[in-house]
Amino acid sequence: MKELNKVTGLQGEVLAKKYLQSHGYSIIETNYKNKIGEIDIIAKKKKLFADKCIVFVEVKTRSSKAFGLPREAVTLTKQHKIRQVATAYMIEHNIYEKVGMRFGVIDVVGEKITHIENAF
Repeated sequence: MKELNKVTGLQGEVLAKKYLQSHGYSIIETNYKNKIGEIDIIAKKKKLFADKCIVFVEVKTRSSKAFGLPREAVTLTKQHKIRQVATAYMIEHNIYEKVGMRFGVIDVVGEKITHIENAF
């Protein structure tokens, strides 16, 4: 079962990357890890006058809604951890004071994608 969940998660991340790219984002990095945790996708808007933010995206995938929506798994504790990882990324790349941060969630159920741009 654990292996099936991993495959489902990876498929969701592939769909999420394609979705973001088709909606004007460029992918900076995927599966960024540090000692605090991991962020699924780090991206930014491609447009010239788009917001000057780095976007940190958590991808949650499920094969059905039988156990609720995937986004419901992004708890306050998970949000706090993502913020910590994102802050460390910004400091590590010396961009903390140069650009803003935004946090999104991409919810994948089967082939249906829901993008919550300013999730938290």
